[in-house]
Amino acid sequence: MNYLKCVQKGIDYIEDNLDFDISSRDVAQQAGLSQWHFQRIFKALTNETLKTYIRSRRLANSLGKLLHSNLRVLDIAVEAGFESQESFTRAFHKSFGINPSEYRKLGNKSLFLQKAKFDESYLQHINQNISLEPSIYNQPRMTLVGLRTQFYDVGSEKNNIADKLPTLWAAFLARLSEIKHTTSSTCYGVVKQTGSNSDLLEYYAAIEVSDASNVPTAMDSIIIEANTYAKFTHKGDVQNLNDTVNYIYSSWLLQSGKKHTSSPDLEIYIPDEFEACSPTSVMYYAIPISE
Repeated sequence: MNYLKCVQKGIDYIEDNLDFDISSRDVAQQAGLSQWHFQRIFKALTNETLKTYIRSRRLANSLGKLLHSNLRVLDIAVEAGFESQESFTRAFHKSFGINPSEYRKLGNKSLFLQKAKFDESYLQHINQNISLEPSIYNQPRMTLVGLRTQFYDVGSEKNNIADKLPTLWAAFLARLSEIKHTTSSTCYGVVKQTGSNSDLLEYYAAIEVSDASNVPTAMDSIIIEANTYAKFTHKGDVQNLNDTVNYIYSSWLLQSGKKHTSSPDLEIYIPDEFEACSPTSVMYYAIPISE
C-alpha cells in the first residue's frame, strides 16, 4: 500500500472542502484508511494533528476572503470553522501577528502559516536509538491476561496517554503475581483500535498465559491471532517511544511495500533488557503486516 498517496488523497479532500465542515472520519475515508491509522501517519509526517492542520488550512483560506470579498469577519470566522469572531481573531493573531480587520485594511498578501520543523532530539533518536530495519517474524496465536483501559494517543486532539498508561502499568505490575499459568516473564503492551471510524484506542498491560480459565478479578484476557509482525528495537527512555512509532509509520512503513493489517500493535518488554527511565533500556515495538 502506498501510504503517501493515501495521505495525499486526504489532503486533496481537505483542500477541496475548506469552505465546509471537515471531519477526521471523512478525511480518513477518502484516503482509504481507518481514522486512527490516518491520524497516526499524518501526525508522524507533519508533526501536527489532523484537526490542527485542517484548522490552519481553513485559517489560511480566510486570508483571500478578507482581501477579495465583502463578507463580515464574523461570517468568514464561521466558514473557517470557528465558533465566534473572538476565537477566530485570537487564532488569526497567533498565526499572523495581526488581527483580521487590520489585515483587511493593510491588504498584506505575504502572510503565511509557519510549518512545524523536525527537532534535533527526534533526528538524534532515529539515528541512534532505533533499529531502522525491523526483524520480521511470525507471531503464533497467543492468549494474554492483564489490565485494560481506553485512551487517545498523540495523533488525537484528546491525547491522554500520560494520564492513562503509566497508572495502568503500575497497577498491573503490582498484581502480576496473581496471574497463573504464565509462559514467560515477558510483558506486552497491546494497542488495539476500538473501531475504524474512531481514534479511541484500547490498551492492555498483559502477560502471556497457557490457560486463561482463571483470570484474576478486574483483569481481562485477550487473544492475539497469528500474524506476521515487523519488530523494531527501541533504546532509551520509554517516554520517547512515540518518536520510534513515528519513524515506523512515517518512514519505514511508507517505503516498505507492506500494509498494516489493523491487528493490534505490540509493545514487548523483556525484564533482563528493559529498565524504566534508563538510557540503556531496550524494548520492542511490533506492527502486524501483510504484503
